[in-house]
Amino acid sequence: MRQTLGWSIDYAKLRAYLTEKYGVEKAYFFGGVELHRMPFDYLKYDSVPITQLEEYLSRLIREEGSKMTEAQLVLADRHLKRARFYRKLAEFGYHLILKPVKSYEDDDGGVRRKANCDVDMTYYMMQELDRYDRAIVLSGDGDFLPVLKHVQDAGKEVVILARGPRTAKEIRQFAGSNFRDFEYLRERLKREGNEE
Repeated sequence: MRQTLGWSIDYAKLRAYLTEKYGVEKAYFFGGVELHRMPFDYLKYDSVPITQLEEYLSRLIREEGSKMTEAQLVLADRHLKRARFYRKLAEFGYHLILKPVKSYEDDDGGVRRKANCDVDMTYYMMQELDRYDRAIVLSGDGDFLPVLKHVQDAGKEVVILARGPRTAKEIRQFAGSNFRDFEYLRERLKREGNEE
């Protein structure tokens, strides 16, 4: 999120804030991970097991690093750091839903990489609908509008916490007074020092 905010969020502070301010008991975090050929059964598991991935990437670098190009080694190390970041999030109390990143060819013949977590987020919002009274959504993506409307129509309060300038106009209109701009939480949630 550093790229969109211009500052890094301290996810431990964010988790504590969500609990203190909104009484959040279960906080989901959706993200993508690079598998580097780690075996993963898409049909059996909903989420990549982060500890297993971290161990796999550490072993890959240790055992195969000398055979990798510098660029491959840098990339593998970056992905290992990302796995460690996700493991920390789990330690902070986030429930991780991690999807393998997939490669797609775009219309211009270039390769794009995506994890497609939006469907998972929508699925969990719907699956858990009877287990919460308020949904705190940390995204301003306009694609979520149909599910957010459904959640609200089901009698649930919906609060959007996102970066104002990057939030879709329809999401801001939908949320109204229940829109919170991350910028106003900068001093409370800013991470000191360097972040992943």
